[in-house]
Amino acid sequence: MGHHIVIDDAFDRNAAITPQIHRILRERIIKNDLPPGSKLSEPELARHYEVSRQPVRETFIKLAEEGLVNIRPQRATLVTKIDFEVVLQSRFVREAVEADIVALLATDGDTALIRELRGQLKSQTKVAKTSPLDFINEDLKFHRTLAEAAGKDVAWKFIESLNSQMDRVRFLSLGQFPAEKLVEEHTRVVDQIENQDAAQASAAMRKHLQRLIRDLPQIIRENAEFFDRYDPELIDS
Repeated sequence: MGHHIVIDDAFDRNAAITPQIHRILRERIIKNDLPPGSKLSEPELARHYEVSRQPVRETFIKLAEEGLVNIRPQRATLVTKIDFEVVLQSRFVREAVEADIVALLATDGDTALIRELRGQLKSQTKVAKTSPLDFINEDLKFHRTLAEAAGKDVAWKFIESLNSQMDRVRFLSLGQFPAEKLVEEHTRVVDQIENQDAAQASAAMRKHLQRLIRDLPQIIRENAEFFDRYDPELIDS
């Protein structure tokens, strides 16, 4: 079944087209406005956005690289299910990298960074109850800020390339698990960085990123049609 794509108010025909179409479609997939199995037509989208087919084709390729769509030549491109194994392994990589990142930051005690992070925590609190997508964006900004402050921006770009499937899971989970709890976990990380306690900062980040594993069984039970390659014993336990 096809889904009508509404042009985002921020769509700017004078700016680069492909990144904008990619952003709009990626957000709609992550928000589940375009759930697994949704059909995306290259010619239809090109007509809809009043652009050539090239930027749409480039968008599809990028979405396919992120595991969000399956391109079927001469047929409709389909939104994929969430790959359970990719989610688990992406989270594993993130935990290993980000636990080390916050440990590095805790040895520095950068007061300007602490001020920036405290401001972000306030912004997270503001959108936690009202806008899941805004919260996810604030969450990513928080983690990206930590990585860049530690001089690990290249590592973060690699992590970002793994985030798409995790973002879809987290959007599903925000309806069940209050985002306010994630803000509390972020706050504990910042507290330990400020305390210059590398071990505790690392432990707080690991616990934060392990939440996804703790919550997965319930998320899958309530949204089984969204997932691929999951272990049935996990959700039946």
